[in-house]
Amino acid sequence: MNKIFYCCCLLLSLSCGSRDGRLSEEEKSAVVSEVKLMFQNYFDAIRNEGLVGEFKYLDHSSDFFWVPPGYKSPLSYDSIAKILNLNAPKFTSIENSFDSLRIIPLSSDLASYTAKIRSIMTDTSGTINSIQLIETGVVVRRNTVWKLSHGQTSLVD
Repeated sequence: MNKIFYCCCLLLSLSCGSRDGRLSEEEKSAVVSEVKLMFQNYFDAIRNEGLVGEFKYLDHSSDFFWVPPGYKSPLSYDSIAKILNLNAPKFTSIENSFDSLRIIPLSSDLASYTAKIRSIMTDTSGTINSIQLIETGVVVRRNTVWKLSHGQTSLVD
Protein backbone atom coordinates (compact mmCIF):
# COMPACT_ATOMS: atom_id res chain seq x y z
CA MET A 1 0.00 0.00 0.00
CA ASN A 2 2.88 2.39 0.74
CA LYS A 3 4.17 1.84 -2.79
CA ILE A 4 0.79 2.82 -4.25
CA PHE A 5 0.61 5.91 -2.01
CA TYR A 6 4.15 6.92 -3.01
CA CYS A 7 3.34 6.59 -6.72
CA CYS A 8 0.13 8.62 -6.35
CA CYS A 9 2.04 11.38 -4.56
CA LEU A 10 4.73 11.32 -7.24
CA LEU A 11 2.13 11.58 -9.99
CA LEU A 12 0.39 14.47 -8.27
CA SER A 13 3.66 16.33 -7.83
CA LEU A 14 4.52 15.78 -11.50
CA SER A 15 1.13 17.02 -12.65
CA CYS A 16 1.18 20.16 -10.50
CA GLY A 17 4.37 21.65 -11.89
CA SER A 18 4.95 25.09 -13.39
CA ARG A 19 3.62 26.18 -16.78
CA ASP A 20 6.89 25.04 -18.37
CA GLY A 21 6.02 21.44 -17.51
CA ARG A 22 2.38 21.62 -18.63
CA LEU A 23 1.17 20.18 -21.87
CA SER A 24 -0.69 22.19 -24.46
CA GLU A 25 -4.15 20.99 -25.48
CA GLU A 26 -2.62 19.65 -28.70
CA GLU A 27 0.02 17.70 -26.75
CA LYS A 28 -2.63 16.32 -24.37
CA SER A 29 -4.74 15.23 -27.33
CA ALA A 30 -1.73 13.49 -28.89
CA VAL A 31 -1.00 11.58 -25.66
CA VAL A 32 -4.66 10.52 -25.35
CA SER A 33 -4.69 9.31 -28.97
CA GLU A 34 -1.44 7.39 -28.57
CA VAL A 35 -2.57 5.72 -25.35
CA LYS A 36 -5.96 4.79 -26.87
CA LEU A 37 -4.12 3.20 -29.79
CA MET A 38 -1.88 1.32 -27.35
CA PHE A 39 -4.95 -0.09 -25.58
CA GLN A 40 -6.54 -1.07 -28.90
CA ASN A 41 -3.35 -2.92 -29.87
CA TYR A 42 -3.14 -4.43 -26.38
CA PHE A 43 -6.67 -5.84 -26.62
CA ASP A 44 -5.96 -7.07 -30.17
CA ALA A 45 -2.83 -8.87 -28.94
CA ILE A 46 -4.80 -10.58 -26.16
CA ARG A 47 -7.52 -11.57 -28.66
CA ASN A 48 -4.94 -13.00 -31.08
CA GLU A 49 -2.34 -14.44 -28.70
CA GLY A 50 -4.20 -14.99 -25.44
CA LEU A 51 -2.82 -13.84 -22.12
CA VAL A 52 0.78 -14.05 -23.34
CA GLY A 53 -0.09 -11.19 -25.72
CA GLU A 54 0.07 -8.92 -22.67
CA PHE A 55 3.84 -9.20 -22.28
CA LYS A 56 4.80 -6.66 -24.94
CA TYR A 57 2.57 -4.08 -23.21
CA LEU A 58 3.91 -4.50 -19.67
CA ASP A 59 6.78 -2.30 -18.52
CA HIS A 60 9.51 -4.79 -17.68
CA SER A 61 11.33 -2.46 -15.28
CA SER A 62 11.79 -2.24 -11.55
CA ASP A 63 9.05 0.45 -11.54
CA PHE A 64 6.38 -2.05 -12.62
CA PHE A 65 3.79 -3.38 -10.19
CA TRP A 66 0.17 -4.47 -10.49
CA VAL A 67 -2.63 -5.44 -8.12
CA PRO A 68 -4.74 -8.06 -9.96
CA PRO A 69 -8.34 -8.92 -9.05
CA GLY A 70 -8.48 -10.68 -5.70
CA TYR A 71 -5.07 -9.45 -4.51
CA LYS A 72 -4.61 -6.88 -1.75
CA SER A 73 -0.99 -5.97 -2.41
CA PRO A 74 1.03 -5.18 -5.52
CA LEU A 75 2.86 -7.86 -7.48
CA SER A 76 6.10 -7.48 -9.40
CA TYR A 77 6.55 -8.05 -13.11
CA ASP A 78 7.97 -11.55 -12.45
CA SER A 79 4.95 -12.53 -10.34
CA ILE A 80 2.52 -11.22 -12.97
CA ALA A 81 4.46 -13.09 -15.68
CA LYS A 82 4.12 -16.35 -13.71
CA ILE A 83 0.36 -15.81 -13.33
CA LEU A 84 -0.09 -15.05 -17.04
CA ASN A 85 1.97 -18.06 -18.14
CA LEU A 86 0.15 -20.36 -15.71
CA ASN A 87 -3.32 -19.22 -16.83
CA ALA A 88 -2.74 -18.69 -20.56
CA PRO A 89 -3.30 -22.36 -21.54
CA LYS A 90 -6.68 -22.39 -19.76
CA PHE A 91 -8.38 -20.10 -22.32
CA THR A 92 -9.18 -20.55 -25.99
CA SER A 93 -10.34 -16.95 -26.45
CA ILE A 94 -10.41 -13.65 -24.61
CA GLU A 95 -12.27 -10.60 -25.90
CA ASN A 96 -11.83 -7.35 -23.96
CA SER A 97 -13.64 -4.08 -24.62
CA PHE A 98 -14.02 -0.78 -22.82
CA ASP A 99 -17.36 0.29 -21.40
CA SER A 100 -15.55 3.52 -20.47
CA LEU A 101 -12.00 4.84 -20.63
CA ARG A 102 -10.60 8.10 -19.27
CA ILE A 103 -6.99 9.00 -20.00
CA ILE A 104 -5.29 11.86 -18.16
CA PRO A 105 -1.98 12.99 -19.67
CA LEU A 106 0.53 13.88 -16.96
CA SER A 107 3.45 14.59 -19.28
CA SER A 108 4.42 13.71 -22.83
CA ASP A 109 5.66 10.32 -21.53
CA LEU A 110 3.25 9.57 -18.67
CA ALA A 111 -0.53 9.22 -18.37
CA SER A 112 -2.98 7.86 -15.85
CA TYR A 113 -6.21 6.14 -16.81
CA THR A 114 -9.39 4.73 -15.35
CA ALA A 115 -11.51 2.23 -17.19
CA LYS A 116 -14.47 -0.08 -16.97
CA ILE A 117 -13.68 -3.19 -19.00
CA ARG A 118 -15.86 -6.06 -20.16
CA SER A 119 -13.99 -9.33 -20.63
CA ILE A 120 -15.52 -12.38 -22.32
CA MET A 121 -13.37 -15.46 -21.83
CA THR A 122 -13.85 -18.96 -23.21
CA ASP A 123 -11.98 -21.71 -21.42
CA THR A 124 -10.75 -24.99 -22.91
CA SER A 125 -13.96 -26.78 -21.91
CA GLY A 126 -16.03 -24.27 -23.92
CA THR A 127 -17.41 -22.44 -20.87
CA ILE A 128 -17.91 -18.75 -21.53
CA ASN A 129 -17.55 -16.24 -18.71
CA SER A 130 -18.33 -12.55 -18.99
CA ILE A 131 -16.94 -10.28 -16.30
CA GLN A 132 -16.72 -6.56 -15.70
CA LEU A 133 -13.55 -5.00 -14.36
CA ILE A 134 -12.61 -1.61 -13.00
CA GLU A 135 -9.02 -0.65 -13.68
CA THR A 136 -6.86 2.30 -12.72
CA GLY A 137 -3.29 2.61 -13.79
CA VAL A 138 -0.37 4.50 -15.21
CA VAL A 139 1.17 4.10 -18.65
CA VAL A 140 4.66 5.24 -19.49
CA ARG A 141 6.37 5.82 -22.80
CA ARG A 142 9.59 3.80 -23.00
CA ASN A 143 11.50 5.04 -26.04
CA THR A 144 8.59 5.31 -28.51
CA VAL A 145 6.36 2.58 -27.05
CA TRP A 146 3.64 3.01 -24.39
CA LYS A 147 3.67 0.39 -21.61
CA LEU A 148 1.52 -0.39 -18.59
CA SER A 149 3.64 0.67 -15.61
CA HIS A 150 1.47 0.11 -12.56
CA GLY A 151 -2.08 -0.08 -11.40
CA GLN A 152 -4.91 -2.13 -10.04
CA THR A 153 -7.72 -4.21 -11.54
CA SER A 154 -10.82 -5.19 -9.56
CA LEU A 155 -13.86 -7.28 -10.38
CA VAL A 156 -17.22 -5.51 -10.48
CA ASP A 157 -19.80 -7.53 -8.55
